Amino acid sequence: MNATAKFPLGQLVATPDALRCLEESGQTAAFFLDFHSQGNWGDVCPEDWQANDLALVDGSRILSAYRTLKGVKIWIITEATDDDGQRESTCVLTPDEY
Repeated sequence: MNATAKFPLGQLVATPDALRCLEESGQTAAFFLDFHSQGNWGDVCPEDWQANDLALVDGSRILSAYRTLKGVKIWIITEATDDDGQRESTCVLTPDEY
């Protein structure tokens, strides 16, 4: 976990389309995951930003949205905490794959 991370990401997964879009832009998932884990939610509306900030406290799902250098939107979703208070996974995907 990044030293400035606000929450654990759990298992990291990415969809083939997201990986293709990242490769085409010359960027890595790690670049966006750093922003996500540090609480920079990217291009989300104020309500989603506030919901993500609250999720740091209540353990609910976290959604960030970013654009690659080619302008393709990438989402990162970290699942809500489980019964043991752990976040099991984070997925990098495109909105079309949701």
